[in-house]
Amino acid sequence: MSERFTQLPLVTLFGRTNVGKSTIFNRLTEKSQALISDISGTTRDSNLGVVAWDNCEFELADTAGFYDFNHLEKKPKKKDEKLSANDLAQRQAARLLSEAQLILFIVDNRDGLTADDRRLAKALKSRPELIAKTMVVVNKVDSFKYASEAAVFTKLGLGAPQLISASSGSGTGDLLSKILTRLSWTDNLTTLENRPEEIRVTFIGKPNVGKSSLVNALLGYDRSLVSDEPHTTREPQDAFLTWREKNIRLVDTAGLTKEGHKRAGLEKASGERALSALHKSDLVLFVLDVSEPLTKQDARLVGEIIAQRKSLVLLANKWDKIKPKDVKGWTQKIYNHFPFAAWAPIKFVSAKSGLKVPELLDLILEIAAARELKVSDSQLQKLLAKIVKIHLPAKGKGLKAPRIYEFTQTQTNPPTFKIRIGSKDNLHFSYVRFMENRLREKYNFIGTPIKMEVVNNKRVHSLNS
Repeated sequence: MSERFTQLPLVTLFGRTNVGKSTIFNRLTEKSQALISDISGTTRDSNLGVVAWDNCEFELADTAGFYDFNHLEKKPKKKDEKLSANDLAQRQAARLLSEAQLILFIVDNRDGLTADDRRLAKALKSRPELIAKTMVVVNKVDSFKYASEAAVFTKLGLGAPQLISASSGSGTGDLLSKILTRLSWTDNLTTLENRPEEIRVTFIGKPNVGKSSLVNALLGYDRSLVSDEPHTTREPQDAFLTWREKNIRLVDTAGLTKEGHKRAGLEKASGERALSALHKSDLVLFVLDVSEPLTKQDARLVGEIIAQRKSLVLLANKWDKIKPKDVKGWTQKIYNHFPFAAWAPIKFVSAKSGLKVPELLDLILEIAAARELKVSDSQLQKLLAKIVKIHLPAKGKGLKAPRIYEFTQTQTNPPTFKIRIGSKDNLHFSYVRFMENRLREKYNFIGTPIKMEVVNNKRVHSLNS
């Protein structure tokens, strides 16, 4: 259905729990995407990010710490046996090892060589296709005087280790240079000059509405963990694909709850990262579980999306559970709950069956184009003439009917328009809405917020939608 984003070479971080993989990931990607905690097993779903170094790029995966060697040794549980979120994380990490062009085996200099390190190395050696692409990285070498202690890791039999301190950044430049040397044989090492633009799409919604399942359905493989356990997704999970020669970044976020931001620990941090991902997005796919009642929390989340002027699609997921399938009735019900989002398209989908999911990719491209649409001044003046002919401008305060002198577009992404009126005129907000609706009808700004600024000689006020 889709292709992997730019076919960047994949480097996977591997090791037991709490050796600093997430800190390394954040350091190399120059982001704070991965949660860092002293709690064992904080990283469950794998993180993917793009690393730029010496004018080249590669994709970096941060995986859950290995403790279940059955997955690494290709001894998965039976198909009919239900897997926990942690089991799924182990299976996903094993898959990323197989897909990687290079594996960074992370060990902890403070702990020294442990029994689990030895067992992981033994498991790697049982699979020649993995051992040939593995590099040992000794983390937490925080001072030169501790470097001699790292020699013990040569006993793993995986070659000379690379010494770094992810917390301070020491040695990471040398590590990146060695990574590029190991990847230099690949045909898909991309230079920064050739880096394509991408559309950033973020999945937002409450826990267990099907965000991760929808991401997996779009990708055609299990990128995000899917489990009945709440808060399986803890960090924003980036996945990349190419569709009709356009590059798309899909960001799966932790479920947002009314109480989550008040709580301490991982749930609070997960919610903060979800909101941060929202801020960076171009388009939000807001996921609803239509088999459950719509809530005030849903309305608050959609209100936040609109306040940040993000493009929006309302995804009515789990449509396979609804009988009878009254699309018209459900559409009206949803818009009644979100009257401020009447411009956002509603799509009735089922991540489980795949119903209507492939259509979302074309919709994403259509909305991305709408955000960048620029309407010429001459076209807007012609549209204005038609609008005034249908309905004369309605006044707000005062006795004088307003006159519109100019209607222009001042910005794209998202589209912003200026309505210039007389210095003493006042244009009623309902007429501004009327103009916006005619604008949408004419130029199909699907799923895209529009900002309408009313300007005269004394003041400027705007109406966001």
